Amino acid sequence: MAQGQTAPGIVAGRLSSEDLTANFGDLHPAYAPHEAAVAADRCYFCHDAPCVTACPTDIDIPLFIRQIQAGNPEGAAETILNQNILGGMCARVCPTETLCEEVCVREVAEGKPVEIGRLQRYATDTLMAQDIHPFTRAAPTGKRVAVVGAGPAGLACAHRLAMLGHDVVIHEAKPKPGGLNEFGIAAYKTTEDFAAREVDWLMKIGGITMESGRALGDGLTLEALKAEYDAVFLSIGLAGVNALTVDGDDRDGVRDAVDFIAELRQAEDLSSLPVGRNVVVIGGGMTAIDAAVQSKLLGAENVTVAYRRSRDEMGASRFEQDLAASKGVKVMFNLRPVAVHGKGAAAQVELEYTRSEGGRLTGTGETLRLPADQVFRAIGQSLQGAPDALALDGRKIAVDDRGRTSLPGVWAGGDCAAGGEDLTVTAVAEGRDAAMDIHDALSGD
Repeated sequence: MAQGQTAPGIVAGRLSSEDLTANFGDLHPAYAPHEAAVAADRCYFCHDAPCVTACPTDIDIPLFIRQIQAGNPEGAAETILNQNILGGMCARVCPTETLCEEVCVREVAEGKPVEIGRLQRYATDTLMAQDIHPFTRAAPTGKRVAVVGAGPAGLACAHRLAMLGHDVVIHEAKPKPGGLNEFGIAAYKTTEDFAAREVDWLMKIGGITMESGRALGDGLTLEALKAEYDAVFLSIGLAGVNALTVDGDDRDGVRDAVDFIAELRQAEDLSSLPVGRNVVVIGGGMTAIDAAVQSKLLGAENVTVAYRRSRDEMGASRFEQDLAASKGVKVMFNLRPVAVHGKGAAAQVELEYTRSEGGRLTGTGETLRLPADQVFRAIGQSLQGAPDALALDGRKIAVDDRGRTSLPGVWAGGDCAAGGEDLTVTAVAEGRDAAMDIHDALSGD
């Protein structure tokens, strides 16, 4: 039995298969054609559209919505995918409520934005359902590029390089490609194995070879890659998980939220997944919310998210906070873990109230205890496997505005690279832009 599933209160099958199927249905059901046309009609097609500025991949949003309005969703999809080759996944998982939709003129004037994310999904789903890949490869350049990591940044980089005529080999540590899109996002946000289907569709550009089971430091070295390839792009993500560093952190029933989410995403039968009766998630980001909501959907009776700072400082958006509350999750603020209590297995979490003084977080000395037979760590992830030769910026790989690292011929992007938000759409932009710079370098420009 896996770590974190041995506590007495953690059992499988709390809900029926029918209830689980309903609980894990699509969070934002796809538009029908008529619904998409009505939604597109709400767009003002602004000349200096703030939604475009707010999009990390610079998609021409007014243009693709006008194309939908004109009855051309395939053309809209090409507009989207030209900037964001993972536009289908980003339409599902992007926090559009804090990006393009937050600055939509309709949102500012009426409090109800154009549903840009759902329109983007409608367009990309329409094109993918027709098995259309709108891009073709340029003439072969004879250059070979290694991409380490098959997450959003690596896939975006590989696709753009392949489209420009280079041969790309992706080295992926896990048995399946996709990175966080495959292993790290709540199941109700990306249903029907979409992450894997999107990768298969992306690979139709040709010129990309996928090699699984190879990670830096485990059968793969940067020196060997530099010797074998003309360029290297690192998109290794953040594989380490920060510890709670409190007494009882190693008790049965305490585990990393990312492992729980990955296990759920790969499960063939949700009724076989154990979940506690009383679940406490420590953290305040999207991972914490995803773990908490899915615990509730699996049948946990009491689920609490404990975050050490205020609501406004929480990494998860207000939409995600409200989603959790709507599913019965209790979100508590200004609380930090002190200890996990229990005899062998977790039974309670002790938390201390906090306050900010001059921007610095301090404990008040006042504590409370919550019943907890299952505790999830979701307090951030850390870089692992980066070669010592690479310069770091804080705890991530240092890169310039083109994605170049401190080593000639090596680029990096996505969560492992410094700068930018840890979002799928940001990773796509960084992978795409690094690919263009790699192309320029290999072309002598």
